[in-house]
Amino acid sequence: MSFSTDFVWGAAAAAYQIEGAWNEDEKGPSVWDMLVREPGKIWESDTGDVACDHYHRYREDVAMMGQLGLKAYRLSISWPRVLPNGTDAVNKAGLDFYDRLIDELLGQNIDPWVTLFHWDYPYQLFLRGGWLNPESPKWFADYTRLIVDRLSDRVTHWITLNEPQCFIGMGHLSGEHAPGLKLGMREVLLAGHHSLMAHGLSVEVIRSRAKRKALIGWAPVSISFYPKTDSPADIAAARQRATKVIGNNMWSNTWWADPPLLGHYPEEGLRVYGKAVPKFKADEMKIIHQPIDFYGCNIYSGAAVEADEQGNPRELGFPTGHPHTQFFWKVAPEAVYWVPKFLAERYKLPIIITENGLSSHDWVSVDGHVHDHARIDFLTRYLRQIERAIKDGVDIRGYFHWSIMDNFEWAEGYKHRFGLVHVDYQTQRRTLKDSALWYRDVISTNGASLHKLTPAPPRVSVLSGNLVAK
Repeated sequence: MSFSTDFVWGAAAAAYQIEGAWNEDEKGPSVWDMLVREPGKIWESDTGDVACDHYHRYREDVAMMGQLGLKAYRLSISWPRVLPNGTDAVNKAGLDFYDRLIDELLGQNIDPWVTLFHWDYPYQLFLRGGWLNPESPKWFADYTRLIVDRLSDRVTHWITLNEPQCFIGMGHLSGEHAPGLKLGMREVLLAGHHSLMAHGLSVEVIRSRAKRKALIGWAPVSISFYPKTDSPADIAAARQRATKVIGNNMWSNTWWADPPLLGHYPEEGLRVYGKAVPKFKADEMKIIHQPIDFYGCNIYSGAAVEADEQGNPRELGFPTGHPHTQFFWKVAPEAVYWVPKFLAERYKLPIIITENGLSSHDWVSVDGHVHDHARIDFLTRYLRQIERAIKDGVDIRGYFHWSIMDNFEWAEGYKHRFGLVHVDYQTQRRTLKDSALWYRDVISTNGASLHKLTPAPPRVSVLSGNLVAK
């Protein structure tokens, strides 16, 4: 058996995407509550006002997680639900909600993995400059202190930030995500630097105040490249491309991970970004550079790379007709073998796959079930590659499917369905998809069922204009 007996099988979701109750019980607004009210920003003008109504239905949802046999659930805390203004006055009702949610999870023997920031930045702090404000790291540290003091008697796994490439790059550079800004690179890099300082201060707070031994990580986007072949030249080229920093965007592994894990920005990034790099004191890098316990790897797709005639990386396209998800992300299971391998080599940390899954065309069939065979096939391919990586010595200790249920997909609204569980947004009815039952078997067998082929729908062919079952 390749998966260890203590391998973590989980699923994940984020507060704004599922909770709803956007202004109930004294909750403050977030930048996403702001953005969804701007015309043209969100597909079909959708909002997260109700989403999956998890705030009111969390007991039902946790019971469902228990039925699936989840070992862990990665949730996020809504910062403005517990601190409506982002600082100072505490909202007891918000804290009580997460208190009850944690207890409910533990009652089902599900380990809560708490993400402190999954993009719903308090609107009142945005009005004070948000991540551009040099006080923002302290704001985040104070918020961390509140959550750790309340939940760390039961929570042992903590994730500071989710995907800074997105909430900084897409939120402050391209403007597709909240807060919807299109700033210059100098300001974008400053906001990013402050977010890394917030990560470091948060780690310090967790270490110093947690009531139980804390295991701390973070979950950036994993910029994913893999070698076309197993030749040493192609592997070296893919590794080089995976560490590259390209100007005018935030899609980098090393710009974000080198400071907290190696104690400095990568030289290539300093050269590429040039004068836009913020001036900072040595003490600030010491704050950022805090030891953590695992590297959270959010990974969905990837691209193949080969070495050119000089040995430099050459990114390759996909052949015509290559499979893709509803999001048009290419299916590339090789990525979850090579990317964790490259990250573990560079940063010497255990890997947790903190997000992986696909958006698919799912609906409730006439028989009352959701037959998402494509998701089962996708996950089989990806999990087999994770198993392969473990066999080859990569220290991967857990896997969180994204997501536990269909939900609000940010600027894409409700266009996409990533869940193991189908949600009817009009009735809030939950329906376990075929993939949920399949994943239950994967968990109960600790991955052994990955090597059993699932029954496929009947094959058909066209004969004289009629469909004939094969």
